[in-house]
Amino acid sequence: MRKGKEIQKLLLMAVVSLLVMTSCGEQEVSKDVEVQSTVEEVGSEEGASAQPIHYEYEQELNIIEDNYRNYYEIFVYSFYDSDGDGIGDLNGVTEKLDYIKEMGFNGIWLMPVMPSTTYHKYDVTDYYGIDSEYGTMKDFDRLIEECHRRDIHLIIDFVMNHSSSKHSWFTEACSYLQELPDDAEPDVTICPYVDYYHFTKEKKDSTYYNVSGTDWYYEGSFWSEMPDFNWENENLKSDFEDIAAFWIDKGVDGFRMDAVMHFSETDKQFNIDVLNWFYTYCKSLNPEFYMVSEVWANEATIADYYASKTPSMFNFDGADTEGKLIKTARGNYKAENFVNSMLTYQADFGAENEAYIDAPFITNHDMGRVANALRSDANDLKMAGGLLMTMNGSPFVYYGEEIGMASSGKKDENKRLPMIWSNADETGMTVGPKDADSGITSSFAGVEEQLDDEMSILNYYKRAIRLRNENPEIARGTVALVDELCNGHQAVITKTYKDSVIAIVYNTSDEMIEVDIAGSKVEGMDIRGYVTLNGEQIEWNKGKLMMPGQSICVLK
Repeated sequence: MRKGKEIQKLLLMAVVSLLVMTSCGEQEVSKDVEVQSTVEEVGSEEGASAQPIHYEYEQELNIIEDNYRNYYEIFVYSFYDSDGDGIGDLNGVTEKLDYIKEMGFNGIWLMPVMPSTTYHKYDVTDYYGIDSEYGTMKDFDRLIEECHRRDIHLIIDFVMNHSSSKHSWFTEACSYLQELPDDAEPDVTICPYVDYYHFTKEKKDSTYYNVSGTDWYYEGSFWSEMPDFNWENENLKSDFEDIAAFWIDKGVDGFRMDAVMHFSETDKQFNIDVLNWFYTYCKSLNPEFYMVSEVWANEATIADYYASKTPSMFNFDGADTEGKLIKTARGNYKAENFVNSMLTYQADFGAENEAYIDAPFITNHDMGRVANALRSDANDLKMAGGLLMTMNGSPFVYYGEEIGMASSGKKDENKRLPMIWSNADETGMTVGPKDADSGITSSFAGVEEQLDDEMSILNYYKRAIRLRNENPEIARGTVALVDELCNGHQAVITKTYKDSVIAIVYNTSDEMIEVDIAGSKVEGMDIRGYVTLNGEQIEWNKGKLMMPGQSICVLK
């Protein structure tokens, strides 16, 4: 949190103290209520205009039907409960499609929905089913139909680095090994599944676990109950082609590929080749098929994986506490550095795959929430969202990020808490993962309340996404710096898509700045739209663009 904001809050607290001191004893209870209300009102207006937001730059939507989309990541378990059992479900997602659409998202990523033994469901027991906690296959079919009716693409988490230890392939293989004589070698003609996993008589390291009652071990790089597949086996590949065909035939628009760096723990090229094979097959079934992969690594390694010719890798370089987005929003990383990182991605990713689609995000289900990283500073949270929505590619927003939801510590369950739909109405609220810690609260209101607050984090996100949906150049354009206008917390870039050019102007400081575009290559452009923190206007003054603190403006 920045020093100026801390001082403002201290002043507000002093004002409140004076109000309390002047309260009459007789009216102590009612005055307490009044003082609480005053705190909320003053806090919500910090740095804001008391007048309704004046914004005259709303343009017609210009949404192109392709694989550049705005994605919303959903952990179904904690999202919306349609049947009152406390667990989110597929019908709950369907009920909230209009909300998702109205926010400006036209893509959804569902975390795993296949049958599993855990709450997170990354240990699949049946690749052809829907977990009963989430509903039925009929519910899933309806969700796809309703998504497509709203022009929303649906991608599902596809876990093929490992299965559950309860999957029939693994249990049959273990049963076979338990009956195998000590001096005999496995015979794949008798039990083909014994070669679907990494079985060995050598305990190579701590990620190898014993098959009960035998001297055999198997690899489980994440957990003993998630045995790793052997991707050198051609029959396994054939089985997964059938699985992919099943889901694509249902209408699924793409897969989020889990843990692709771990198909082999030692051979990156092998992993790249597996990705290329699988994507090529899926695309043969649907030419518009989309794939985004988890390569949790540095920028150079992510670039290497684009050699797979698959369209998207999550941009971990920009994500998490020390990623470019949060650091820029916090003020530790300057706008000039931020836009230079865009050029790095463009050059390095594009060198491996000219058709790449970057997949930037701020946080996801494996990370502490952005509200924690930014100390629940509403202005910085807005800034992070605004920066994300000006990046190239397909941005991903983790459910609840748009309302500033909180997490706690390193425990995964605490990063996947119930979506807060309303502070007053508990309809649809889930109980969340059973092992999550209690007492984790958000500093901000729920969806219902934030929709009614023009200056909420949610409505900031809504405008930022609309600005993106009005200007297809933002997602697809070739980035170039306007060098003379990039200095510290001020930066200006252009994005060129086909025959259209826009400019994006950033002010990531807390102060108003004047951006003089005279003589630059963006001279003659006019304001097309902008996002500011609390309704401040961006205007021209004698040829200079007046940019309030932490604001972003699109010119054309």
